Amino acid sequence: MAGMIWERNNNRASDEIRDIKITTNYTMHAEGSVLIECGNTKVICTATVSDKVPHFLKGQNSGWITAEYSMLPRATGSRNQREVSKGKQSGRTMEIQRLIGRALRTAVDLKVLGEKSITIDCDVIQADGGTRTASITGGYVALAIAINRLLKSKFISENPLIGNVAAISVGVVKAATVLDLEYEEDSIADVDMNLVMHKNGEFVEIQGTGENDTFSRNELNKMLEIGEKGIRKLFELQDKAIETTELHNIEKLYSL
Repeated sequence: MAGMIWERNNNRASDEIRDIKITTNYTMHAEGSVLIECGNTKVICTATVSDKVPHFLKGQNSGWITAEYSMLPRATGSRNQREVSKGKQSGRTMEIQRLIGRALRTAVDLKVLGEKSITIDCDVIQADGGTRTASITGGYVALAIAINRLLKSKFISENPLIGNVAAISVGVVKAATVLDLEYEEDSIADVDMNLVMHKNGEFVEIQGTGENDTFSRNELNKMLEIGEKGIRKLFELQDKAIETTELHNIEKLYSL
């Protein structure tokens, strides 16, 4: 049934991503930081460098990339209780931050990074669908900026970046295959899927669920097709943000 026309907000085409804005150097202390805005979804992503690695990597001359994810209480229409006040993270939060970490590790040669860890903090300040995909896309930019600063400051001698990683949502809404779902669409989608891709054209992860209906191989192929198209656009936006970032405080002494 996919292929019908679903009238989207702002007259957006079915295979069109939302307006994307990436503001780099958004905070002053982190080695890499961005504010990524995907339509009305806004996420602050910061990269922090440390000379410590997890215990299972000690002595192996290998680095590590990990991530933490959180959503501010009023990022949504009603206030959510802070997870720290509950004493534990929700299963959703843990699943998302593991996804972000897995995705961003594919962007880096950990052996070249050496015994350093980079933590990507993704804090959702406003949610309108696609917070995990925005976190991955913005998280890569923050990671790349941090690594570029390490290179400029000669804390590392070789660039460990392998290539961009970005993510986007696709789905079937009212029998129409659509790209980059906002919350209104995500909440009624018959099929909801998140795609994570590496710039080399290979998939990092595919998370797809028939929420209210099953989906065919043809529908799957269509979702993959428009998803890849959207991610290619995200790669361009990531590269532009990184290339045009004015690296400041290059000679800052990192606590490595």
